[in-house]
Amino acid sequence: MVSGKCNQIFEQVVEVYHQYNDINHEYINPFAGSTLNGLLYAKCWIDTAQWHMEDEIRNPAIEPNEAVQWKRRIDKSNQDRTDIVEVIDGYFFEQYKTIQPKATARFNTESPAGAIDRLSILMLKIYHMREETMRVNIDEALLDKNRQKLAVLLQQQADLSLAIDELLEDIEKGDKYMKVYRQMKMYNDPELNPVLYNKK
Repeated sequence: MVSGKCNQIFEQVVEVYHQYNDINHEYINPFAGSTLNGLLYAKCWIDTAQWHMEDEIRNPAIEPNEAVQWKRRIDKSNQDRTDIVEVIDGYFFEQYKTIQPKATARFNTESPAGAIDRLSILMLKIYHMREETMRVNIDEALLDKNRQKLAVLLQQQADLSLAIDELLEDIEKGDKYMKVYRQMKMYNDPELNPVLYNKK
């Protein structure tokens, strides 16, 4: 199942990242970049680095200039993340392009890669929530609350994994069909962001 592959690779990425715990660490993708495995690995690395960028920018003692620098890095990371999600959708679209949808086929509002994107973020939530369940010298009530949150996240991971596999199965059987939309993020585009094109 595709979700099993996703979860395995996402867990691998998160574990490898935290061996270095460095946003600027230049990772080595163990898979060929154009393969699904390679795309999943790269996508989760982007997510993991950005997770920690978001932590940095929320430091209440951060200097304004540093905050601006982090914001720009996060904007770029968001664009990279959007781009690779579209590439992953393109992979699935190519894989299923010869499938003839049934006359009764329905369109799914969330694409396969859109759901996989959420699954990657869930892996990060699970990793960090699990850390919160192992903290020492904190109130037991808070630990119990964190354990309950972790249980919810694990159930959400199981449910989303099943939904992804069922969606791909439905596409393969012709019961659903997919489209690849371009997200068209406007804030990074010098031809679409008025602040940018008015500076020309």
